[in-house]
Amino acid sequence: MEQKKKKWGDRRDGVWLKDIDALHAFMPYLYPNRADNEAFISECIDITELNAYIAKKNAENPEYPYTFFHVLAAAIVKTVTLRPKMNRFIAGRRIYQRNDISLAFVVKKRFADEAHEALAFIRFPETSTVESVHNRIMAEINECRSDKLDNSTQGMETLKKLPRPILRFVMWILMKLDFYGRVPYSLVKTDPNYSSVFISNLGSINLKAGYHHLTNWGTNSLFIIIGEKSKKPFYDDEGNVTMRDTLELGLTLDERIADGYYYSKTIRLLKKLLQNPELLEAPANEEIDY
Repeated sequence: MEQKKKKWGDRRDGVWLKDIDALHAFMPYLYPNRADNEAFISECIDITELNAYIAKKNAENPEYPYTFFHVLAAAIVKTVTLRPKMNRFIAGRRIYQRNDISLAFVVKKRFADEAHEALAFIRFPETSTVESVHNRIMAEINECRSDKLDNSTQGMETLKKLPRPILRFVMWILMKLDFYGRVPYSLVKTDPNYSSVFISNLGSINLKAGYHHLTNWGTNSLFIIIGEKSKKPFYDDEGNVTMRDTLELGLTLDERIADGYYYSKTIRLLKKLLQNPELLEAPANEEIDY
């Protein structure tokens, strides 16, 4: 993403958009809380071509297999690159264009009730491909499953030791700093709530896709839930039915950052990429017809 020279009013993580239309400029004043401005979109994706693509990739590279999560992450990176309004956020009553593209997700260190979780946060360049996204995610997951604590968890481990009144006061200060984009970078550099997109892969633990809230802390404007794979009927123009593998997605977004038409075209692009995954082998900033 093109880095612009920082000007007055810009934040460490974003550029203040001063020339937007009046309606969107007033939205943060009329509706100040992100969690009160959630729009939810549910999509069911035909993954017939995606299944074949992943099988082919894994036949070529069985040692480091591709999953639906890797391909979906690459599709999200390309979608956000080509649809930059999806990488905006509202903070301190202002609308900002984020400086980079980042994905965050929770990693279970092992699949057991008592196992701890780690927070993964990865930044991707606009030239990312499905291969580079796959490699970055594999490396991040391996690190998260080590004994090392991620930065965000380390910060919370320290703060949780404070007496309750002091912790409440500290959090009040941090919320004020968050309003102005002044939270110490050491505390939030890997906080998923400061990512472009927060992803939750519920399908990996056999749950369906559904709604997930946004938060008033941080800058995250888009939360995506990946559900279980399932077979569903598809009808052609003649009414003939075939059963196909599908994947359900639930997307919760801050409706103040764009309009419904923009969201509609964004979903169309994401579906195009998932149903034609070979398009993800080109750099994310390479335009496609959708």
